[in-house]
Amino acid sequence: MLEIRYLGHSAVWLSDGKTKVVIDPFLTGNPVAPVGVGEVQADLILVTHAHGDHFGDAVALSKKGGTVVSTFEIATYAEKHGAKAVPMNIGGTYRFPVGWLKWFPAWHSSSFPDGTYGGMPMGVVVELGGKRIYHAGDTALFSDMRLIGELGLDLAFLPIGDHFTMGPEDALKALELLKPKRVVPIHYNTFPPIRQDGDAFAERAKEKGVEGHALKPGGVLVLD
Repeated sequence: MLEIRYLGHSAVWLSDGKTKVVIDPFLTGNPVAPVGVGEVQADLILVTHAHGDHFGDAVALSKKGGTVVSTFEIATYAEKHGAKAVPMNIGGTYRFPVGWLKWFPAWHSSSFPDGTYGGMPMGVVVELGGKRIYHAGDTALFSDMRLIGELGLDLAFLPIGDHFTMGPEDALKALELLKPKRVVPIHYNTFPPIRQDGDAFAERAKEKGVEGHALKPGGVLVLD
């Protein structure tokens, strides 16, 4: 069993009842975040790239007991700011007691708000609670998503906001490559440039044979 909670923008929280994982924890300054740092606990804090709306509260959550897992550049940056971190890179697999995660490419950019280089942007597949979850991070559509899909995905988190990432049309094409059982749209409706209709996207996903869930911030999805 896996509990999934959408925290707005691209932030998601996963738990199998024992291990808690948060991805791209942008809470402080996020106008749609349903919770603050004080209400989130995570054992693993995964960061797909260094932009402020993804790195977010990674350091603050680590200081509460979690470990940041990301690129060498992001992990090193987080450590310098007081976090516990595991430096990795694209293609690497990290195994923890009840699962594993593996990093994949994303087509985007990656730098911290202060201009520090954040390494290559990434997406990640997490196996937890007997389920495989793909979080694409910020990305354009790319054909090698087909290889990610060969892992057998129970759920994909895909950006649909357009402007900074792929929009709904390209995200629908991504479903053809990834072939997940379910999809949750992310990275939309946080700021004016990325306004989209998540419900419409979820409906159109059904035409691809994929179960769509346009979760509202704070919304929960449980995979049995």
